Amino acid sequence: MAQNPIFNRLDKEAARGYAGFDRRGNAAGPQDLSAAQLQDLYSQPSATNVQSRRLTMDDVVMKALGLFAIVLVTAAAAWFVSAGDATGSTGLALWMGGMFGTLALGFVIAFKKVVSVPLIVLYAVLEGAFVGAVSQFFEARWDGAVPTAVVATISVFLAMFAGYKLGFIKVTNKFRRMMGMAILGYFIFALINLGFAFAGFGGGWGAFGTGIGPLISLFAIGLAAFSLAMDFDSIDRAVRAGAPEKYSWLLAHGLIVTLVWLYIEILRLIAITRD
Repeated sequence: MAQNPIFNRLDKEAARGYAGFDRRGNAAGPQDLSAAQLQDLYSQPSATNVQSRRLTMDDVVMKALGLFAIVLVTAAAAWFVSAGDATGSTGLALWMGGMFGTLALGFVIAFKKVVSVPLIVLYAVLEGAFVGAVSQFFEARWDGAVPTAVVATISVFLAMFAGYKLGFIKVTNKFRRMMGMAILGYFIFALINLGFAFAGFGGGWGAFGTGIGPLISLFAIGLAAFSLAMDFDSIDRAVRAGAPEKYSWLLAHGLIVTLVWLYIEILRLIAITRD
């Protein structure tokens, strides 16, 4: 739990918020709090009905569907705008703007002390612009790449969900630590590769365009797929712990980000194998 920033926030809120709860999801009583924590608790204003609501699975599902709809609508708009630009400059602007915009905004959302719904919605818009521009470019160059990537992404998502629910995939703290290190390593590698691409090395694809490109892409797809299992586990743990309803936005955001990451990596693998 300590490895997940969402649960770090829950721990802090449990200690100071209204009607706190312990790590097992039970309401924390006066005997569980220090004198300073009790004083801080009694000084808090009365919670509204919205603030006192606890997270449910339906909350996360509805928020995820809403964010996914925003991504799809924005992606469709970016697709048609990019396709209608003969020079390709608009598509490139959407691609770069969406990529760097989501990168910067992702850090803000992750480290912000409060859950900001407007920032999460803005992230979905930028992510949609990025996905639409990238998809249009790939489909124009490799016919049929986008439908194949969409079907593959849905298939992987369903397989990971079934594997998690049936108990074939166990998400432990050790598993989270290993995945965290692997994802961090891949993120650093991707940034270095991006730098090589902008510098004009590797035909614009950097290390992904070499002979080991397919293996790197398969590794990234594996990381994204098992990240879905961690997302499922985070949602389950948050529901069991009685987390505040507002965290449904953060959990849904994380799920959509992982799903888009998986789609992009599959799209990249298709392009490499086609070449």
